[in-house]
This record gives sequence, C-alpha cells and structure tokens, in this order.
Amino acid sequence: MNNNEIFIIGLGNPGKEYIKNRHNIGFLLLEKFSEKHDAEFTLKNKFKSRYSEFKINNFFYRLFMPNTYMNNSGDAVRAILDWYKIKLDQVFIIVDDIDLPLGKIRFRKKGSSGGHNGLKDIINKLNTEHFNRIKIGIGSPPFNEKNQKNFNTISHVLGNISSKENDTLDKVYQQVIESLEELNTKNEDYIISELNSFNIKNI
Repeated sequence: MNNNEIFIIGLGNPGKEYIKNRHNIGFLLLEKFSEKHDAEFTLKNKFKSRYSEFKINNFFYRLFMPNTYMNNSGDAVRAILDWYKIKLDQVFIIVDDIDLPLGKIRFRKKGSSGGHNGLKDIINKLNTEHFNRIKIGIGSPPFNEKNQKNFNTISHVLGNISSKENDTLDKVYQQVIESLEELNTKNEDYIISELNSFNIKNI
C-alpha cells in the first residue's frame, strides 16, 4: 500500500452485556491488537466510535469500534471516511461470520452481506459492496426444526463465547493481527492468501 495510514474497523455492539458475544469478535480482536501495541481506546464522537492509534514501521494504524450498534455500523464507517477523506481500499472491516466454521478466516474484497446486519448497513450507507472485509468464523448454531433457525441464529451470535471456543479464537486473533501488522511490508495478495489458507489444525 502506498499510503502510510491503515484503517481497521471492528464490528460489534457497545455495552457490557455484549462484551463476550460471538457478534463482538471485531471488537475483541481490535482490543487485543491495541493492547499489543500499548494503545488505548477513547470515545471519539466525530467517528461515532471508540478510537485507538499506534505506529508500526512508520505506518499509522487507526482502529475503530463503532458505538452505533451493529445494525447502524454504516453510520460510523461513513463518518470515518468523510472525516479522513480516504479511499475505501484503505479500510479493513473485521466481522464475525456464522457461515464459516469456527477457526476459519476469509478475506474478501467485495461481496454481499451474507445476512450480516452490520455488513448490510455498511453496503446500504456506502452504496457499494466493494470494500475489504476479514471474516472470522463462529460456526453455525445447532437447530432441530426449520422454524427455529432464525431464533437460534440470533441467540447464537448474541451468545457468549465459550472457553473452548476462546482457545481457538485466540489463535485466530493472533494470525489476523500478525497479518494486519504485515500490511505495511507485504502486498495485499500475500495477506489474503495467508489468511484464507489459515488452518487451526496446523498449529
């Protein structure tokens, strides 16, 4: 990347009751990333987000956790883009994915929301499906009857991460963070390949 600023937006819901939800993986990852570099998040109303920043190899990493709630994530993304007047390809969205098995990572440069309300709102507010998203698998909910699926989906994404799931996700977070740290030294295709080929069984 030519520009020396990297913008990373993790999706989630603000509030103590959501902290350990599967839906808050974007927040959880950014908190670990920020801690690793001795930075702290502070509320910035102009971004409609909590914000943290640090430097790696003269690159500015700007991290955002929207406080708009998941279903209005696009408001925060729009505010960030408008304030910095940046191109969308400098932005990376971190998001949970119910259609990916736990422990899988997918980097996509475009695509539909896949039913994810945060992505759906970003697509609607920006009027494009062309933006970077790093999706972290949380696995599908168990369900017995078809009419239970929607309820189970909601209870699954808003359910808390178990200690066993957390052991797996810690390895996922570590890989995503290491790949993001390489954005200033390696090309994007390398990062995409590194994340998409990640296999928890090989660790």
